[in-house]
Amino acid sequence: MDAPQRPKKFLPHPFHYHQELEVSIENLTNEGTGVARVSGWVVFVPFTLPGERVRCRVFRNHKNYSEADLIEVLEASPKRLQPPCPLFGQCGGCQYQHLAYEEQLIWKRNQVTELLRHMARIEHEVLPVIPSPMEYGYRSKITPHFQKPREGQIRDIGFLRIGTRMALVDVPQCQIAMKAINEALPALREDIKAKSDQFKRGATLLMRAAKNGVLTQSDQIAIEEVDGIRFEFQAGDFFQNNPFILPAFVQHAVAEAKACGARFLVDAYCGSGLFALSAAKAFEEVIGVEISETAVAKATHNAQLNEITNCRFLAADAQKVFEVVPHAGAETVVLIDPPRAGCSREFLEQLFAFGPKAVVYVSCNPATQMRDLVLFNEAGFKLHKVQPFDLFPQTKHLECVMTLSK
Repeated sequence: MDAPQRPKKFLPHPFHYHQELEVSIENLTNEGTGVARVSGWVVFVPFTLPGERVRCRVFRNHKNYSEADLIEVLEASPKRLQPPCPLFGQCGGCQYQHLAYEEQLIWKRNQVTELLRHMARIEHEVLPVIPSPMEYGYRSKITPHFQKPREGQIRDIGFLRIGTRMALVDVPQCQIAMKAINEALPALREDIKAKSDQFKRGATLLMRAAKNGVLTQSDQIAIEEVDGIRFEFQAGDFFQNNPFILPAFVQHAVAEAKACGARFLVDAYCGSGLFALSAAKAFEEVIGVEISETAVAKATHNAQLNEITNCRFLAADAQKVFEVVPHAGAETVVLIDPPRAGCSREFLEQLFAFGPKAVVYVSCNPATQMRDLVLFNEAGFKLHKVQPFDLFPQTKHLECVMTLSK
């Protein structure tokens, strides 16, 4: 049999292309990938678990580690499960379906502890991860893709194949999506394929399950309810995607903000008002700040909808976020829930200059949260509590709520 053709950019050290190895998995990365060592050299093998002996095939060498595909599990971990999704290992959406859920929570907690230690240089207790009430069928929004038609036909409609930037896996059903989405998905797929001749290029579809049905147009108004508060927002806009854990998640963030004794709360990335409106009853006044004027309009609408009168929303220039806040920092707690990239240094400098009594930092990316934590530490803030929430079972993703004060 001919040897596989080596890619042009393949580095030949320390393993040749498609060299097979037998390795023992020692650990997991925060991406959910197994870590093995061969004579001290790190080899990453996806879909493996600590304690397993596996056979793998090297496909890429980097300067200080290699990547390999899993061929066979020779000695399985007792924590290994049979994944319920037949596409697990091909579809890039899930990383942990082969791992018992209690163990997923343990590893996610360990990963936050490690990030604290290595990125923020802080030794601090990480509380046990709050589990999702639903391990599957929890996602209220999915965005399947398809590529431009070939020979007049749209073929695969699904998600990126693991380890690729362009190749798709056809996904007729998604195990982590809500039941209503999976019920509506076959008809949407058929409709798109029937209209193949109308597409000149690929596209991304939207499916959002809300109180008012499964919405497929980004400008449709979605209705959600969290702890008795009604939220209306455009279906394509950001809103947390696990409604089953959302009440506990929001209650924790609000309770942490309230516990510092501040009279006022500023929600500095307020979006459509999820945290601000949920916190209104705990403070004299809540101010939501956003650079997006459309988000401010939606949040204001949601306050009126719920007859919440002590909560207002202000559009602020990115360079002057806290200039619109009339309250003294010493009487104010700030809640932040930035995008995955974390906070900009410019924003943090404004926050530190404002000098809030406490900060509740909500993050969907603990790595950028730890990077920002270094700056909080330098600015004289003390870390009090680290509480992870598993909004995304079966995946590497995690939300983490940190409470800090001067």
